[in-house]
Amino acid sequence: MISIDDIETARERIASYVRRTPIMEAAHARDRLPVAASVMMKLELHQVTGSFKARGAINRLLGTPKYQIAAGIVTASGGNHGLAVARTARVAGVSAVVFVPETVSPAKVEKMRGWGADVRIAGAEWSISDKAARDYARSTGASYFHPFADPLVVAGQGTLGLEILDQTWDFDTIVVAVGGGGLIAGLSTAIKARRPEARIVAVEPVGSPTLKASLDAGEVVTLPDVTSSVATLSCRRTDERVFEVVRRNVDDVVLVSDEAMLEAARWLWFEFGLAADLSGAASIAALRSGHPTFADCRRICAVVCGAGADGTA
Repeated sequence: MISIDDIETARERIASYVRRTPIMEAAHARDRLPVAASVMMKLELHQVTGSFKARGAINRLLGTPKYQIAAGIVTASGGNHGLAVARTARVAGVSAVVFVPETVSPAKVEKMRGWGADVRIAGAEWSISDKAARDYARSTGASYFHPFADPLVVAGQGTLGLEILDQTWDFDTIVVAVGGGGLIAGLSTAIKARRPEARIVAVEPVGSPTLKASLDAGEVVTLPDVTSSVATLSCRRTDERVFEVVRRNVDDVVLVSDEAMLEAARWLWFEFGLAADLSGAASIAALRSGHPTFADCRRICAVVCGAGADGTA
């Protein structure tokens, strides 16, 4: 789907449009994480618009001829990609329409509208919103920005992996939340190219185990339903190209409940004052689960990928 060269190109292209987000140790907590390894957190929740999605959306824009976006940009999103596209459209000076499922966070809808997007509720889950967005693109000529099945988007997300490697070389495992799989496809491509011995652990909701179901089947499958309420991590089917990258690069998948993600978000807020959404807290939920995949780890990097007030109440 992409190569390390594509990610390096993306890093140069988007450098002046995104933030270099910090890494901090998950140390001095009242309630320590139940892992023997030391843990550092990559705080991508401090990225522009509050998530890593800003990387992929702006790379898609900058890699696209201007005439192709003259009629505006449209997408379907559980929230974070929609925010990134809304901001990207403002950078480009064009309109943005974002179709979202009913489970979307009202706070994220408000922020998307704050960036100037026309936000439209369509369906109970993302695949229905996605069909509405594609129909809109066909009828209006707007450019459709897919949240994960797009090489430019995936390469943009992969710049997060290069940034982690720039900031620290001292890790043996990276833990990453997964919705459609664009982030883990891009990040794992970057990490494995530079640190092939590093382990990549994916985290999915129990109610939307898209990658795990596909890995177990040996091919891309469509989930019969999605029961997770976390819109930013809910996806019934991944892209075949993303799946091939994941099958090659990902070492394990940990499933966590929506409740575990909420508790992890509350932990991040209480211990570190970090306002993460449930997708952003998913990596911490996995570490709090006691899953045996972390038993032999020495140094873990947990990507806190999205901002939100879920754990602050």
